[in-house]
Amino acid sequence: MKALKYLNKYFSKYKWRIIIGLIITILSKLLALKIPKIIGNSLNIVEDYQKGIVTDLSIVKHQLLINVLIIVGVALLGGFFTFLMRQTIIVTSRLIEFDLKNEIYQQYQKLSLNFYKQNRTGDLMNRISEDVSKVRMYVGPAIMYTMNMIVLFAVGFTQMVNVDLTLTLYTLIPFPVLSISIFILSKVIHKRSTIVQQYLSKLTTFNQEFFSGISVVKSYGIETLIIKNFDEISNASKDKNISLHKANALFFPLMILLIGISNLLVIYVGGNQYINGEIKIGTVLEFMLYVNILTWPVAVVGWVTSMIQQAEASQARINEFLQQVPEIKNFNLEKTNIEGKVTFKDVTLIYKDTEITALKKINFTVEKGETLAILGKTGSGKSTIIELISRLYDTTSGEILIDDKPLKEANLNDVRSQIGFVPQDPFLFSDTIGNNIKFGKEEATEDEIIEAAKNAVVHNNIIDFKNGYKTILGERGVTLSGGQKQRVSIARAIIKKPKILIFDDCLSAVDTETEEKILANLEKVSKNKTTFIISHRVSSAKNADKIIVLDDGNIIQQGTHNQLITENGYYKDLYEQQLLEKES
Repeated sequence: MKALKYLNKYFSKYKWRIIIGLIITILSKLLALKIPKIIGNSLNIVEDYQKGIVTDLSIVKHQLLINVLIIVGVALLGGFFTFLMRQTIIVTSRLIEFDLKNEIYQQYQKLSLNFYKQNRTGDLMNRISEDVSKVRMYVGPAIMYTMNMIVLFAVGFTQMVNVDLTLTLYTLIPFPVLSISIFILSKVIHKRSTIVQQYLSKLTTFNQEFFSGISVVKSYGIETLIIKNFDEISNASKDKNISLHKANALFFPLMILLIGISNLLVIYVGGNQYINGEIKIGTVLEFMLYVNILTWPVAVVGWVTSMIQQAEASQARINEFLQQVPEIKNFNLEKTNIEGKVTFKDVTLIYKDTEITALKKINFTVEKGETLAILGKTGSGKSTIIELISRLYDTTSGEILIDDKPLKEANLNDVRSQIGFVPQDPFLFSDTIGNNIKFGKEEATEDEIIEAAKNAVVHNNIIDFKNGYKTILGERGVTLSGGQKQRVSIARAIIKKPKILIFDDCLSAVDTETEEKILANLEKVSKNKTTFIISHRVSSAKNADKIIVLDDGNIIQQGTHNQLITENGYYKDLYEQQLLEKES
C-alpha cells in the first residue's frame, strides 16, 4: 500500500469528519452486538420456565416483552447510526475524490508540452476519471467496511470469549486458512487490476483518437479496419477484466464456506456441551447469532481487499503523473509589469524528445510597439520562436529578455496573460461563438465581442448563422470552415488587448482579399503593441517594421520589406513568385 500513502494528507485534512464517522461506526456495531445476548437470555428464560426453575409465567412474559422492546429499540438506533456513518465517511470520500481530481487537473496544467507529446489524451483522461474512482472506493467504502469488520470482530470475539472460551476457539479454526487465502489472492488481484487499468486507458485513447479523426476515417473508407482494431483492443480488455473478476469471484464463496464450517463447529461442539449440561441452549443460539453477524464482515474481506488492491494500482498510476516535475517553472510569484520589448541573445533550442536543433544562436530585438515578421520554409524554426516567447519551452542555451530582463525571472502567469496568441491550427471549444471569443477576455461586453469579430472580418459570417453569436460549435469548432476558425481565433486574441500579439500563420486559410482587410484592421489594433507575424506570404509581412527569414534554425536574412526585395535571396524569390501568382 505504498502508493496509497499519498492520500494521507487528505485524511489529515478531513480527520474530524473521519473520526466522527469512525465513532458512529463503533457505536452502531456495539448496538448490533447487543442483540445476540438479549436473544440468548430470552431463550434461557424460556428454558428455565420449562425446567421449573422459574414458575411464574407472568414474569417470563414480562421479561420477554422487555427484551423484544429492547431489540426493536437497539435495531432502530443502530440503523440511525448506520445512516450517519454513511453520511460522514462516504461524503468524505467524495470530498477527497473532488480534491484529488482538482490536484491532478492542476498538475496537468503545469506540465510542459513535452509531457503531452509523450502521453496520450485517452490515458490522461482515464487517470483523472477511472483511476480516481477506484481510489475513492478505498477512501470511502473500504474504510467504512474495514472499520465495521474490526469493531465486530473485536467486540464480537470478546463477548464470545466471555461466554465460552472453548466454543470460541473451535469457531476460530477456519481463520488461518482465510488469512493465507486473502494474502495470495490480494497479490493476484493487484497485478491483474494494474493490467485492467492499462487496457482501459488503451481503449479510451483509441476511441478518443477515432472520434477526433472521424472525417479521415470516412474519407478513406477504413471503417472496417477501425472496427477490427477496436474489437482486438476491446476483446483483450474483456479478457483481462474476466481474469480479474475470476480472482475476485473466489473470495465470496471461500468466505461463506469458512463461515459455514464455523457454524457447523458451533452446532456440533455446542450441542455436545448442552447435552452434557455444560451450557444452556441460549448460549448455543447466542454463538450462532455471533457467528452469523460476523459472516458479513468476513464475506466483505475479499471485496475490501479487492478494492484496496485496485486502488493501490490506480493510485500508483496517478502518482506517476503527480510526481512529474514541470520543466517550465514560475520562479517569480511577484507581479511583473510587461511592456513588450523582446530580445533574443544567442538563443539555441534542442527539442529533448527528438534531439532536433530547432534554433541556432538566434539574435534579434523587437522594441515595444514594433512588428516583427518571421518567414521561412516549413521546419525552419518559425513557430519555435513563438513557443519560446510564451515560455512553452526554455532555451537550451542563450537568453531571452523581456523589457531588458531575463524572461525566466518574470512572473510566468503575467507574461502569458499579456500575450494574445493565434496558432496556425486554432482550437475552438464546444461552446457558443460569442463565448469562444470571450475566452480571451472573460468580462467582455457584447459590443466588444462584435468589435473584435469585425476587426477579424468574421462578423458577417457569424450573423448569417441562425443563432448568430449564440451558435453552438461542434467539437474543436468543426461547425466552421478553416478560414472562419482562424478569424474567430484572431478575434479571441485581439479582444484581450494584450501587450504582445502573436499571429502564427493564422491567415493561411483565408483568401487574399479577406487577408488584406484583416491585415489593415490588425495594423490599427496592434498599434503600440509588440506584434509577431509568422507567415508564408510576403503580403502579410511587407508592412512589418522588421522582417527575419529563417532556414534550418538560422537567420539568413533580416531587414525591412524595401531592403529585402533588393537583395538576392529567399525573400526576393518568394516576393517575385507570389507577385506572379497574383497577376496570373
